[in-house]
Amino acid sequence: MSGPLSHIKVLDLSRVLAAPWAAQNLADLGADVIKVERPGTGDDSRAYAPPFLKDAQGKDTRESAYFCAANRGKRSITVNLTKPEGQQIVRELVSKCDVLLENYKVGDLARYGLGYDDLKALNPGLIYCSVTGFGQTGPYKDRPGYDFMAQGMGGMMSITGERDDLPGGGPQRVGIPIIDLTSGMYATIAICAALANRAVTGKGQSIDVALLDTCVAFLANQGMNYLATGESPGRIGNAHPNIVPYQTFKTKDGDIILACGNDNLFNKFCEAAGCTHLARDPRFLTNAERVRNRDEITHLLNEVFAARTTREWVELLDAAGVSNGPINNIAQVFEEPQVVARGLKIELPHATAGKVPLVASPMRFSETPIKHEVPPPVLGQHTDEILRGVLQKSEAEIAKLKAGGVV
Repeated sequence: MSGPLSHIKVLDLSRVLAAPWAAQNLADLGADVIKVERPGTGDDSRAYAPPFLKDAQGKDTRESAYFCAANRGKRSITVNLTKPEGQQIVRELVSKCDVLLENYKVGDLARYGLGYDDLKALNPGLIYCSVTGFGQTGPYKDRPGYDFMAQGMGGMMSITGERDDLPGGGPQRVGIPIIDLTSGMYATIAICAALANRAVTGKGQSIDVALLDTCVAFLANQGMNYLATGESPGRIGNAHPNIVPYQTFKTKDGDIILACGNDNLFNKFCEAAGCTHLARDPRFLTNAERVRNRDEITHLLNEVFAARTTREWVELLDAAGVSNGPINNIAQVFEEPQVVARGLKIELPHATAGKVPLVASPMRFSETPIKHEVPPPVLGQHTDEILRGVLQKSEAEIAKLKAGGVV
């Protein structure tokens, strides 16, 4: 393995998306990630299908595309945590690991003697990261939590979607499980910070990441807009609450995004588009004035954009150095010359599908480059390998664990 974390070993006891996403990030960074799954069924997301991966004959395998999105770079071992022998296997793995990731309900692993207080006595340097819906404290700590709930409770859906008075208006969740993914990213950052601290102090620690906390933190400028004014922002569709024009417009044959992040870009746009009178209009001279007169300038720019096709606008504005872009579907994304040039689609060999297409990590390092070499595992694919190679179990011991339904 290569990468900046190639010296780190991670035990991933998590399922579905938020914490597995963090573990996948660590795997991308070179860590040896051992994923612990339930015998027989495995990670819940293995059942989040169709679609499944296809085999060489074009038939469905048992591997869901959803699972593959968050589990590349990992080795899978099946362990029955309800059995004392299974709990002992986890303890033995913990003694050899730097990081443990889990997203069980608060207190669930402690029932098996696998809580942080139990395991830090075994491995004082352990970084123990828990990802839950509502965190380890507070009145909601025992409630289950999912991305959709967090987007609603955390305010994101109140600012996402068209205005209530327009067709299709009403609250909308983001088109991907954005809070699961950002919680995974926060967990990744926290783990890396804890590893850096351990390098100085020699001590591990527990990390508490909650989906609701992440959503509130991710309100960013919209959260600050409320704190500064006492007024809750509303939904404004594809417009920006603080920048105008920074939105979509209808062209002759489709849609385009115009992003004038400052007055200079707005002036450049007006010159390229042949509407310099708008840049001189007192109502639109500065961004603050354009925000105050949002409806007026939007109406005028709709008339301007209707005169050309999307492709014509992209070519014109690119030449003028004005930020813009088409609205691609997913197929078009992977056809974009920049996406192709950056190598964002990769393929790896797969145990049952022959090969699996994946999205590469966006992280680029000059000295410790990321190498994608390990595909998403099939259930229990590395059980014997881990028992034999990491825990030094004999063939007889492995056979006994299998016979007892432990692995």
